[in-house]
Amino acid sequence: MSDKIQRRKKVLSGTVVSDKMEKTCVVLVRRRFQHPLYKKTVTQSKRYKVHDENNECNIGDQVRMVECRPVSKDKTWRLLEILQKAV
Repeated sequence: MSDKIQRRKKVLSGTVVSDKMEKTCVVLVRRRFQHPLYKKTVTQSKRYKVHDENNECNIGDQVRMVECRPVSKDKTWRLLEILQKAV
């Protein structure tokens, strides 16, 4: 028996802001939280490079991505599904 604990992979959703690369898209994930001291709502954003095997993402699409093993130097996320296509 192995003592390895199986962990859940993180799933995030965001908006595609770039699709210029081959098999890669850049997704902007926004996170809102309350400041611990001042109680003001703060919006924080981060960009992730996501592996898109079939080049099916376009700018403005709402997508869901899942954590995976490193695909390249910057890519550790892969596309799970496209929630909403851009108009």
